[in-house]
Amino acid sequence: MEKILEVKKLTKHFQVGKGLELKAVDDISFDIYEGETLGLVGESGCGKSTIGRTIIRLYQATSGKVFYKGKDVHTLSKNDKKDFHKNMQMIFQDPYASLNPRMTVADIIAEGLDIHRLKKGEERKEAVYQLLETVGLKRKHANRYAHEFSGGQRQRIGIARALAVEPQFIIADEPISALDVSVQAQIVNLLIELQQKKKLTYLFISHDLSMVKLISDRIGVMYLGNLMELATSKRLYENPLHPYTTSLLKAIPIADPAIEEAKEKITISGDIPSPTNPPSGCVYQTRCSLATEMCFQQKPILKQVDKQHFVACHLA
Repeated sequence: MEKILEVKKLTKHFQVGKGLELKAVDDISFDIYEGETLGLVGESGCGKSTIGRTIIRLYQATSGKVFYKGKDVHTLSKNDKKDFHKNMQMIFQDPYASLNPRMTVADIIAEGLDIHRLKKGEERKEAVYQLLETVGLKRKHANRYAHEFSGGQRQRIGIARALAVEPQFIIADEPISALDVSVQAQIVNLLIELQQKKKLTYLFISHDLSMVKLISDRIGVMYLGNLMELATSKRLYENPLHPYTTSLLKAIPIADPAIEEAKEKITISGDIPSPTNPPSGCVYQTRCSLATEMCFQQKPILKQVDKQHFVACHLA
C-alpha cells in the first residue's frame, strides 16, 4: 500500500500561563497508508484530538513535520493549501456545536462546494440531495436546521458535509462519543460502508476500544501526549505489550455477566499527571505497577518488536 500520511516527531505545546507550557503532543511519529483506517485511542486529555487538528492545520505544529502525499502540510503554497483542504476533511466530535445553527442543512453540506466552486444551481442542489441519501437521510431534510435533528442525524449531516468535496482522507475526531450506544454502531457501519465505496482513508480517534476494533486496521495507543504502542488491530487485542494497553483492554466490559465476573481485573492506580509537568522518564511510570528504576530515569522510545508492532516500553 502507498503511504498517504507521514507524521514525523510531531510536537504541539500550548502556552497556558506565564511561563507555563502544556505538552499536548510530544514527539510522535507514525504513518497512514492509502485505504486503511488507523485508530487512535487513549484516555481523555491524552492528545488524540490535538494530533488530528494539527494534521489538518487547525493548529500549527510546535515542531516536527506532517507530510500528506509527500508535501509538508505546514509549508504549503496558497494553491496547494486549497487542494489539501479539499482532499482532507474532518468529522467533529460534537455534531451540534460543529453545525451552524443559522444555516439550513443544504447550505451546511454545500459550503465546501461553494468555497471550492465545484457546483452551482441545480447541480449543487442535486449534489446535496445525493449526499443526504448517501448518509441515510432524506431529501426533505435539506431545508431544515440542525436543532430539528437527533444527535445521530446531526452526525450524519457532519459526515455528508465532509464528503461533499470528495476527499481522500478523513479525520474522524470522536465521531460517536456524543451519541447513544444504539446509534454508535450505525455511524461506525456507515463509515465502513463509505470507505469501501469511496476508497477513503481514515484517522479514527476515539476512547472506545471496542468500537475502534470494529473499524481499524491498525491502532495506536496514546498516553499523556505520547504514543505508547502501535500495532495491527488483531495483534494489539490478542497480544498487547505495553502495561497501559493491557489495562485498557482489561477494562472493556463483557456482555456475559459470568465471564465479566471471572475475568482478571487490572486497576490503573492514581490520576493522569498534569501535561504541564509530565513525569521524567516514562510518562506512565507514576501509574505502572511494573515500573523499574530505568522507567523513572529514561524515556523509552517507540521501537519495533515484531512485524507491524511497535511499543515504547523498557520491559517489552
